[in-house]
Amino acid sequence: MRSYESDYRRSIEQPAEFWLEQAHEIDWFEFPQQGLSQDAQGHYRWFEGGKLNTSYLALDYHVENGRADQPALIYDSPVTGKKQIYTYRELRDEVAKTAGFLRDLGLQKGDTAIVYMPMIPQALMAMLACARLGVVHSVVFGGFAAPELAIRIDDAKPKVILAASGGVEISRHIAYKPIIDHAIDLAEHKPETVVVYKRPGIEAELQEGRDYDWETLFAQAEPADYVPLEATDPLYILYTSGTTGKPKGIVRDNGGYAVAMKYSMRYVYDIEPGDVYWAASDVGWVVGHSYIVYGPLIHGCTTIVFEGKPIKTPDPGTFWRVIQEYNVRALFTAPTAIRAIKKEDPSGIYKAKYDLPSLKYLFLAGERCDVATYEWAKDTLGVPVIDHWWQTESGWAMLANMAGYGLAPVKPGSASRPVCGYDLRVLDPDGAEVGPNEEGAVVIKLPLPPGCLPNLWNDNERFVSSYLSAYPGYYLAGDGGYKDEDGYVFITGRIDDVINVAGHRLSTSDMEEVVAAHPAVAECAVIGIEEALKGQVPVGFVVLKEGVMTDPAEIEAELVDMVRKKVGPIACFRKAIVVSRLPKTRSGKILRKTMRFIADGKKFTPPSTIEDPTVLVEIEESMKEEHIGVAFA
Repeated sequence: MRSYESDYRRSIEQPAEFWLEQAHEIDWFEFPQQGLSQDAQGHYRWFEGGKLNTSYLALDYHVENGRADQPALIYDSPVTGKKQIYTYRELRDEVAKTAGFLRDLGLQKGDTAIVYMPMIPQALMAMLACARLGVVHSVVFGGFAAPELAIRIDDAKPKVILAASGGVEISRHIAYKPIIDHAIDLAEHKPETVVVYKRPGIEAELQEGRDYDWETLFAQAEPADYVPLEATDPLYILYTSGTTGKPKGIVRDNGGYAVAMKYSMRYVYDIEPGDVYWAASDVGWVVGHSYIVYGPLIHGCTTIVFEGKPIKTPDPGTFWRVIQEYNVRALFTAPTAIRAIKKEDPSGIYKAKYDLPSLKYLFLAGERCDVATYEWAKDTLGVPVIDHWWQTESGWAMLANMAGYGLAPVKPGSASRPVCGYDLRVLDPDGAEVGPNEEGAVVIKLPLPPGCLPNLWNDNERFVSSYLSAYPGYYLAGDGGYKDEDGYVFITGRIDDVINVAGHRLSTSDMEEVVAAHPAVAECAVIGIEEALKGQVPVGFVVLKEGVMTDPAEIEAELVDMVRKKVGPIACFRKAIVVSRLPKTRSGKILRKTMRFIADGKKFTPPSTIEDPTVLVEIEESMKEEHIGVAFA
């Protein structure tokens, strides 16, 4: 059996040779002439000279090699009551006809298209149909506000927008077409065509001459064959979003990404072709791209498209129902989802209703996993819980306990060791590598492995300034952290989450770890706010578990005491506010930066990704009641 230690060493010392070896695991039309090269701008590129098609790898290859009748996609929608299974042959045929109507609309290799759809099979068909033709797709999370969609239209300049008439949020319908029409009005670039997949009960008014009905075009189309593409041709653009300004268009190439997806399914997740793999995310996020669509299908697995929530669709047992019903081997979700289930069902009563012999792993990513959540999940499910760390920019795991090599010992709070290909270092502000257990900036020594972004969409200057200029020769991840004496990496949060309390640099994530360990706390956020004497001081915001009736003043006193004992009096943690909920993005990330802006009286624009903007008003009122703000002392 291959070992992590030997493969990791080879991947760092001989990256081109290591990844060319992995490249043999996928089916190329022309095998690449070399592993690693540099483009005209001096950036590293993978597998130059290779020719392939990612949609072919995800579908046709399996139809031709014995998996035609295996389920490729399971659609489970508790919000609509609909379930549907597509075999690899059926999904290939649907995608080929979808590509056929895109071709009939004039799309060809190098064009761009925006996909604006909820979690329905047609979202995956749209992505794979674009990939089939060499059309660069950019998926925008369904329900994004019109101004944010307009920004992406102007940057990607799509010929076509592929949309659904709307999405379903638990029991509420959200019409997408008015958002799209408004976005096109706002945008300078005007897409030629909008294609709308009409969903039952959600109407969409079509504009004559520009808008078309999906099913009408589909019925008239002839299947389109796959187009051979260069390994370095772009597959998709995925925009990262911030509170203000223009989002960054992360570019993913075809060849490097396909190799990374195949490798990661086997060695990060310990998944075999034919297994059922479930990433409980959305195709609008990087997890959805990599592990709902491309990774599982390239590897020959069955993927699940779930249109629902971890709770309230209908209850906190819905995840366990899906795992039991479809014999899921691995579940990948965000810690927020597990915390939501834990909050509603702290004793695991709903879990006890289901038998999950198929489940071998729970993988968590998207945000830091606190130890309390890790322990609850491990105890409730009785399987290894693997926290791993990566970014939209990387496209796949950068830190992980690589299950395919055999699990290493777990250290709660750490996302384990670097994944093969990632030469991860921790540097001080002068660029010197720090010692064990010393905190610094987390960086990756170039070259990045296959699958990572080669550049930003039409913005090389920003690519260099955002990621490559702070530490020449390294990619700046934007997170702080440290390595222990065993090489395990602990991510302590975004670099700007380090606060300065009376000259002492302290990590708010360390304090969150302590607060989250309180038995009454379901989830929490600790932020640093401005204070006249000390510069900054930490304040905690906590959501209690269901049924907890303890006096908030008692909770606060206990939390202050816990932080004092675990972190020290130097932390100056003296305030913990009980709130009903925390502001989050739709992908579950807590908006700590926005909370800091509120507390410090700074102007901000609510992120377009926010799940419910009204929570910001609630947080602001809570701060006022506790006399927290720019005058806090």
